[in-house]
Amino acid sequence: MTSATDPLPHTPASADWPPPAGPAAAPPERAPRWSLPALIAILVLAAGLYAWNLSGSGLNSFYSGAVLSGTQSWKAWFFGSLDAGNFLTVDKPPLALMVMGLSCRVFGFGTWQMMAPMIVAALATIWILHSSVKRVWGHGAATVAALVLALTPITVAINRDNNPDTLLVLLMVGAAALGLRAVTSGRLLPLVGSAVCFGLAFNTKMLQGYIALPAVAGVYLYAARPALVKRIVNLLIAGVALAVSSFWWAAAVSLVPADDRPYIGGSTDGTAWDLIMGYNGLGRVFGGEGNGGGGGNGGGGGASFAGTAGLGRMFNDVLGGQISWLLPFSAIALAGGLVLCGRAPRTDLTRAALLLWGGWTLLHFLTFSMAEGTMHPYYTTALAPGIAALCGGGGAMLLGALRGDRRWVWVLPAALGVTGLWAIVLLRRASGWNSWLWPVVGLLTALAITGLILFRSGGTRIRLLTASVAAAVVAAVAGPAAYAWSVPSGSGGGMGGTNPTAGPSTGNGFGGGPGGGGNRGGFPGGGSMEAPGGQNQAGGAPQAGGELPGGGEMPGGTGGEMPGAQGGQQYGRLPGGDAEAGGGTAPGGESGSGGAPSGMTGGPGGGMGGGGGMGGASSELVSYLKKHRDGATWLLAVSNSQSAAQIELSTRIPVISMWGFTGSDNAMTVAKLKELVKKGELHYIQLGGGMGGGGGMGGGNSVSSAVTAWVQKHATAVKESAYSKSTSSSSSSGSKSSSSQNQSSQSALYRLDPSDVS
Repeated sequence: MTSATDPLPHTPASADWPPPAGPAAAPPERAPRWSLPALIAILVLAAGLYAWNLSGSGLNSFYSGAVLSGTQSWKAWFFGSLDAGNFLTVDKPPLALMVMGLSCRVFGFGTWQMMAPMIVAALATIWILHSSVKRVWGHGAATVAALVLALTPITVAINRDNNPDTLLVLLMVGAAALGLRAVTSGRLLPLVGSAVCFGLAFNTKMLQGYIALPAVAGVYLYAARPALVKRIVNLLIAGVALAVSSFWWAAAVSLVPADDRPYIGGSTDGTAWDLIMGYNGLGRVFGGEGNGGGGGNGGGGGASFAGTAGLGRMFNDVLGGQISWLLPFSAIALAGGLVLCGRAPRTDLTRAALLLWGGWTLLHFLTFSMAEGTMHPYYTTALAPGIAALCGGGGAMLLGALRGDRRWVWVLPAALGVTGLWAIVLLRRASGWNSWLWPVVGLLTALAITGLILFRSGGTRIRLLTASVAAAVVAAVAGPAAYAWSVPSGSGGGMGGTNPTAGPSTGNGFGGGPGGGGNRGGFPGGGSMEAPGGQNQAGGAPQAGGELPGGGEMPGGTGGEMPGAQGGQQYGRLPGGDAEAGGGTAPGGESGSGGAPSGMTGGPGGGMGGGGGMGGASSELVSYLKKHRDGATWLLAVSNSQSAAQIELSTRIPVISMWGFTGSDNAMTVAKLKELVKKGELHYIQLGGGMGGGGGMGGGNSVSSAVTAWVQKHATAVKESAYSKSTSSSSSSGSKSSSSQNQSSQSALYRLDPSDVS
């Protein structure tokens, strides 16, 4: 018999009920006095790591530009358009942009206004994980899990950035917690809530939001209390909720005629369905050409910033210090915990939780390790909740076994020993960086292991046992904590907003063997780049004045560091004094350091743009474009999205990205360009001068080549002297394109008027 308030079966009342009195049932565990203060302290610590010096951090100009556009146009807010004129969207679904956009609509556009909801989301993730672990393993395990999650280096790095991964992880952790609640109660509502969270995660980053879904669904099917048929029916109902919450946006987009909506960035045909299946779907796993997930070279590593694909990827020079510190411990804890569960009933909650969080970790580990397409280090932040839950819950089980069973005395010490040794390996990879830390970690680990073995019986030595446990926790998180602190303190981290990382530079992740070599932030193809004069500079970054693809210069001018890299210049400041993602110029201000051609200056904001300039426009060029805008909707059209976003951030005027983030979108065609020019909506185009084809980052496809050829044939080239005081003004400001083909790569700005369109 069940009731609404007591869903579990119970025996009906009878003459001989209750049974004879026996030992009193243990009352529910009361929260120890330290539990809530410990959780609050962890949340305060996390808030400090995520928010300290936030206005000095470089955000991703790609997403910053889209958020700005969403504050200027509700249509851009809904579609996730890069520009308020709604020519092209970003290459992700818009949920994270919607959240940040609403915050900026209410409080104004700026770094803090944009990042406040992301920081709240990150803190909520810690709280939800703590609550879920506590229900199964208790307060101590929950505290350890929360601390591990808060101090995971790559999680700290990405939670200080406006990429969508912070919201993605919140939604997936919420889905897992609700799924575990559904397993415990057998009720349908938590299961439907879990499905909706997964659907919203899908609308944050598409198929990546589904990686943990099989673990949650599988655990419910196996371990939930209802009968098998009821479990299957409940899963089918949840599947309907999943489909609705996942595909509502894509369906809405498809209902809008193509001429009335922006081109969906990252797709090959301008549709959301292509984006789902290609660039943000199977293309990420299997790689491919063009927009197939960025696996441009088709050689296993794809466009990977994380080293060569393979089971060792999580431990390589790039990712090891970002996510792998406690991977060995979590694996041992998972295996040990499952053995300790033994022949527990099918519905055993502890085993269900181990299977859920273990499945979460394994699925993410395999997906990220074997992905042939684009793979950024910050994707691995999705591994952190599973690792944290297993460290807290599985670690608590191993501690209990250590104290209660002689056969298990060696397991927890062995797990801690492996963890300590791996931490020493990771710390010694960064030569000269906090070299005092690895001996401290080794000493603490040894003391903790000794104390756990000597004082495991507790009793009068319980305080010494507690101190040994505390020493073990400190030793395990010391390395990750140092990496994590390097981000807000400015002593580590790299690649700005487009590819944020934590800690010192230990590898660039491009090509080569696992982990590669050289400095983080290197370039594909061997990690070197030719500087003026023809000399290759090792490590993947040029010396002062080194050339970038497309003829631009490396911003900053010293040290050869990419923007945001350790020791390099920090990029972007948002207008009004906050951090402008991507480094352009505040309105009315001076141009960024390092000159790119045709007045395009500033930094890439961690991106790797191509022709058409890599930063915001100089104040001189902006003034010229504004003066001669002549009522056009868009100030300028450029080759790629990073360039467009940076100019938008400095001018607050829509700018067209003709070929998207990778330079391979087919958004701008000759027919589309003619239409815009004929309507007077666009006059100026910036082609990729040094690229010789305007393909932008990764361009050179047939569509971009056709547009480039048409512009060069019909447009009027604008000489640099027309807007730059530093250039001789004796030249004519306009000449037909027959002479423009003889210009240097520094004259790549063109003017088009309706009369130029036949």
